[in-house]
Amino acid sequence: MRFYNQQRRFYAGVDLHARTLSVCILDADGTAVFHETLAASPAVFLKAVRPFRDGLVVACECLFAWSWLADLCHAEGIPFVLGHALDRKAIHGGKAKTDPIDARTIAARLRGGMLPQASVSPKGMRATRDLLRRRTYLVRRRAEALAPLVNPNSQYNQPPLAKKLAYAANRAELDLAARFTDPSVKRNGELDLALIDALRHADRRPGAAPDAGR
Repeated sequence: MRFYNQQRRFYAGVDLHARTLSVCILDADGTAVFHETLAASPAVFLKAVRPFRDGLVVACECLFAWSWLADLCHAEGIPFVLGHALDRKAIHGGKAKTDPIDARTIAARLRGGMLPQASVSPKGMRATRDLLRRRTYLVRRRAEALAPLVNPNSQYNQPPLAKKLAYAANRAELDLAARFTDPSVKRNGELDLALIDALRHADRRPGAAPDAGR
């Protein structure tokens, strides 16, 4: 685990949310020289830290809203540290839990060299990274939907399927009307097939031709 251990004049801890951010700035002696909750706006943030820009380092937790703050600090030439997600347990472990307290805790750990660093993904790669994460989610959901199609065969003692249903071309074997008499079982199967097809189309690359074998 990497820790930020460079000596600076000022250490800013930011507890960042979608619409607000709490900022605590400590000097080299650990004295709080600024501690306020602000609107989550680049202009408001830059105005607040302007008196401390000389020798300032900014840190926040690795949560969903950190990207714009990292890009802002990069554009302004302000060192930025992204706190690793595993450090959240230490930050939130106290009995008192407020945004200002969290901001001060982040600043104190940054100043003391005890803030584990996470990698800051380059701005140009984040959209692709998010797309890949979304694709992984869709693939997992599709796999979850396949199991309920196979399980009723065992529940109702029907002949096993000879081919894998993961491939659309193999689903002709799954004749719901012939295998099951209960309308609820048929309807469940129809819903699962519709979900699988929807997820398959969502996972297909833009502009790619439909693949009947998948």
